[in-house]
Amino acid sequence: MPTITQLSQLDLDATYSYADYLTWQLEETVELIRGKIMLMVPAPNVKHQRVITNLGGALFNYFHKKPCQLFYAPFDVSLCDRRKSELADSEVFSVVQPDLCVLCDSDKLTEQGCRGAPDWIVEVLSPGNTKKEMHLKYALYQENGVKEYWLVYPYEQAVYQFVLNAQTNLYQLYAMHAGDDIATPYLFPDLNIDLADVFAE
Repeated sequence: MPTITQLSQLDLDATYSYADYLTWQLEETVELIRGKIMLMVPAPNVKHQRVITNLGGALFNYFHKKPCQLFYAPFDVSLCDRRKSELADSEVFSVVQPDLCVLCDSDKLTEQGCRGAPDWIVEVLSPGNTKKEMHLKYALYQENGVKEYWLVYPYEQAVYQFVLNAQTNLYQLYAMHAGDDIATPYLFPDLNIDLADVFAE
């Protein structure tokens, strides 16, 4: 079987597993959602990178030397049915690279990244992100038990904060923040994030 080094060697309509993904040597960064290849937007722009750096810095300071760990993309998060965390790579069909994620269960760490749902995922949107992509990820994170999910809109200077309801296993919009609000994660109520610093130029 030839080594996969170019996206053109892959069938974008085919279904691939995480085992397939691990063999690819692509220049492009891709994700798998339910076995389908999702192209990630080209290199994020300055505004996107600045927001990740500012927010990531605040999170690093908070989580430094704490049990929960912060990770930045590129970092493989392989997801499967939350009841089947021991599946082989060939049985896992979703792998994503969130901009930021926090993991409190170190048993989920692998050499490649994380197997199973992080506790908190933050996605910083770029102009190239499609509604379809965001809808698919929202459903995937909900289905796999990501307890808290933030969507950050750099141009609108807004944050949508979703929290997984333990009874329904569905996301609820917990809060919307904008501008210079103080945003506090549901999971970490003593962490206060000044959005004026996050969105600072």
